[in-house]
Amino acid sequence: MKIAIIGAGNLGSSIADGLYINNMITELYLTKNNLSTLTKWKKIPNVSVSSNNVEAVNSSDIIILCVQPSQFKNLSNDLKKHIKEKHTIISTITGLTLGILESTFGINRNIVRAMPNTAISVGKSTTCLCSNSFGKTKLNLAQSIFNNLGESFIVKEKNMQAATVLCASGIAFWMRLIRSTAQGGVQLGFESSESLNMSISTALGAVSLLMKNNSHPEEEIDKVTTPSGCTIKGLIEMEHHGLSSALINGLISSFEKINQISLK
Repeated sequence: MKIAIIGAGNLGSSIADGLYINNMITELYLTKNNLSTLTKWKKIPNVSVSSNNVEAVNSSDIIILCVQPSQFKNLSNDLKKHIKEKHTIISTITGLTLGILESTFGINRNIVRAMPNTAISVGKSTTCLCSNSFGKTKLNLAQSIFNNLGESFIVKEKNMQAATVLCASGIAFWMRLIRSTAQGGVQLGFESSESLNMSISTALGAVSLLMKNNSHPEEEIDKVTTPSGCTIKGLIEMEHHGLSSALINGLISSFEKINQISLK
């Protein structure tokens, strides 16, 4: 595949790493205004690094847009006359709807929206995808790219804001939960670093159980709780202080905020 990543910053470079490691390219074009952070790529065969977005687009079949929303208008003015029927456009630009992308590049273009999260840098991203009508045939292609960087899910575009909250903002929510258990461990007598490492390991174990057993969290909770035991005592105390409702209300609050931003 001939792929251009327009805006090879942190996200773009992480995608490039995944593509290269998994041998998914025949040619790779990386563009950025400041090329100093792309030095390692200059020595890699079949990879071109430049600030020339038009040249990268003309040389590629798949175009992955990784620029900031504020940069899109100027970028699109430069690129739109060079986007052809052969191209598949994958946009990771937050808040940029399929309607905007179609009005810019044409309704008869293959357009996919992708919403990865920061775990893409370690190959564990949860990426949500949707497409316009023409781009539906390219969703499998987009999935093959992002499944090499974690796991991808096809969703309806109307759910992309919710996906951003659940999966992208969700990284922060899970970090706060892990931090809280680590702080609790310090209160119980462990050193800070020791408690954090144990909390991270326990979280990984919980996730692994769900994935391997294809089970619901409550099934795994039942295996840990015993009558009048310490686990059920702790769970009841947490729920008494609103653990579940606080998490759900936090998600709803973030969702309301992201919809306010999108209306501006």
